Amino acid sequence: MSSTTVTLGISSVVCNETSMTVAVKKSSILGIHEDHLRLNDPSCILSSNSTDIFRTIDLNTCGTHLEEDGDNLIFTNEITSFDNPNDVITREEPLKFEFSCVYPKKSNVSLEFLVNETPYVDSEKGFGKFTYQFELFNSSLFNGMVDPASYPVEVDLDEMIYMEITPTSPVLNTEMFVESCKATPSDSPDDPAHYSIIENGCKRDRTVEIYPSSKSQFRFGMKAFKFIGMHDQVYINCAVILCEAGNLNTGCAQGCIDGTRRRRRETALQTSSHYISQGPLRLRRSVLNASS
Repeated sequence: MSSTTVTLGISSVVCNETSMTVAVKKSSILGIHEDHLRLNDPSCILSSNSTDIFRTIDLNTCGTHLEEDGDNLIFTNEITSFDNPNDVITREEPLKFEFSCVYPKKSNVSLEFLVNETPYVDSEKGFGKFTYQFELFNSSLFNGMVDPASYPVEVDLDEMIYMEITPTSPVLNTEMFVESCKATPSDSPDDPAHYSIIENGCKRDRTVEIYPSSKSQFRFGMKAFKFIGMHDQVYINCAVILCEAGNLNTGCAQGCIDGTRRRRRETALQTSSHYISQGPLRLRRSVLNASS
């Protein structure tokens, strides 16, 4: 199986049984250095000649997405531009050349997303058993939760997203505190690619908004972004603790304090940190595909 398709900015896409080859005309990216272009996985280096920038990739490598419709399997990747190679995220639309290869289904294949895994159930001596709920909402009013059936949730770059974390099991005389939140391109909070949103209870991303809520809730929002050169999906991972209510020697009472000045905590009065995750958030696709 081999074919060639031409689309805006793309000089050709050749699809084979296990790979696809993409080429971009240098004349279509005047003003952008070829070293400032990359695939979803930036470790897959693009090659070039006098007229084109190109790369042959296996269908399961270089950050290629697998999607499906009723009759076909669709393998999609993209070449995007970037300004600063040290940046991790962006909220600005880069130059983007999306390309894909479409194959008739030969067997039943389905995609699974590790999404909406709440409630999270934990237990700890002195606090008993407790659960957390981490949900997305449609507005800052927090009166319309995003339907779990709609995951992965599609968003636009720079669109405000709204989140709420709540302990859902009654633990008397306690309050909750969100110590940190970070974004990752996978559902693992230990992913080496990450972006800090909240650290030590302090906002690190300039777009974060903390909304009024009770001591048993944490409501916040931020503007959507993507990981540069990686998949268009983002997971939000937060570390939360429960504390004895009203005690000034707990992390909950201390709130946002720089790590170098943080007072000693009495661990018997609070739980250890527990990570909870939500996602994925996926950028809406707004570019033309090159398909064959």
